[in-house]
Amino acid sequence: MGEVKILRKWVHDPDQHRIEVALSRGYYQAARRALKEMAPDEIIALVRDSGLRGRGGAGASCGMKWGFMPKEPTPERPNYLICNCDESEPGTFNNRELIEFDPHQLIEGMIIASYALRVRTAFIYCRGEFLFGYQRLQQAIAEAQARGFLGERIFGTDYSLDIVLHRGAGAYICGEETALMDSLEGKRGHPRAKPPFPANYGLYGMPTTINNVETLCNIPHLINHGLEWYWSMGTAGPPPTDPAERAEWIKSLGMRKSTGTKILSVSGHVRRPGNYEVTMGTPLAELIYDICGGIPGDRDLKAVIPGGSSMPMLPKSICMEVQMAFETLQAAGSALGSGGVIVMDETTDIPRVCLTIARFYRNESCGKCVPCRIGTDWIYKVIHRIVTGHGRVEDIDLLRHICINLGGERMMDSRSYCPLGDAAAWPIIWGGLKHFQHEFEAYIRDRRSPVG
Repeated sequence: MGEVKILRKWVHDPDQHRIEVALSRGYYQAARRALKEMAPDEIIALVRDSGLRGRGGAGASCGMKWGFMPKEPTPERPNYLICNCDESEPGTFNNRELIEFDPHQLIEGMIIASYALRVRTAFIYCRGEFLFGYQRLQQAIAEAQARGFLGERIFGTDYSLDIVLHRGAGAYICGEETALMDSLEGKRGHPRAKPPFPANYGLYGMPTTINNVETLCNIPHLINHGLEWYWSMGTAGPPPTDPAERAEWIKSLGMRKSTGTKILSVSGHVRRPGNYEVTMGTPLAELIYDICGGIPGDRDLKAVIPGGSSMPMLPKSICMEVQMAFETLQAAGSALGSGGVIVMDETTDIPRVCLTIARFYRNESCGKCVPCRIGTDWIYKVIHRIVTGHGRVEDIDLLRHICINLGGERMMDSRSYCPLGDAAAWPIIWGGLKHFQHEFEAYIRDRRSPVG
């Protein structure tokens, strides 16, 4: 399959952030066409039928999410769109590249999405540490306003849109959509209870849709190239010719298949780390050994975290067979998540990897709910005791018990207020303990690392 260049086609051009360069490459033509030739519901149907799923972590159907928004907002109860650019998942850095080097792709995607959702004011919530990206977005918004692509009567139509850029303060929890909205409102970033869901009660109590950067960047390409082009990439295969079967096939796309491309942020033990855009369904082994050049020193592969630090690691035996898609990784016992691929070779000490992950989530827990506030600390303390040579035989069962009480007895069986509790428990119980329990046992037995 190899690497493809759609969302990342121009990121290596140092002038791509300038609107003159973007316009010379056809940018804003999709937005012009959408506003002048398409109805809002037509765009929502196109996005739904494409099978586009959210690229930020959960993988929900984008079109279905859009379909929950009110069709007739009022001045007293407006609709809002928020771009979640609070990319804070360890191992993930694809949104950052897009806003720093190709911000007009995002702006155009937001114009189309806002029009489809009947939004007049949209927001970009940018991670606090992304100062350069924030400045690039400021420049891009100003350039778009100067050209008449934002503001009143865009492209000479009756549609008007303002985009508000907001810089966060660096809290990981604000990547969770309801905590993000609280932060945007000027409150402490704490998750809200669901229901009500953001489409009913979101920012300032108004109907709100939240999409991440990569998801929104897909929209202009979908408008330009259409469904057949988008379906040709991914795991769905060709659509049936029978109309009834075709309708059912389309309906299932956003739930059971993966269409389009995914930008994977590859780090760890590979010769060529970086961002790579691949079609959904690309074999993980091809990504590591062909696209990223293999493992330095020709060392053996040990494990891979396929979707950012909150997703369970997979051992080599699974990595050599699995494809990078939502449904295939879920079947393998992990998830595509945010697309942060962390490669670990045979020299990796898995219990210490788990300790690093546990430390991160302990430090980033907002403390609102007891399971997460206490559970993340207990997970860290038990693993720390093991790797420092003070582990007890019963610590394995204790660690598993804590993880189950925090993240549930199976994946997606949450017991905390928001997904941060799951993110702390899943990598340990469904990754480290499931596939590498023998390394924890070796630490307890020998009082030292099993890898030297």
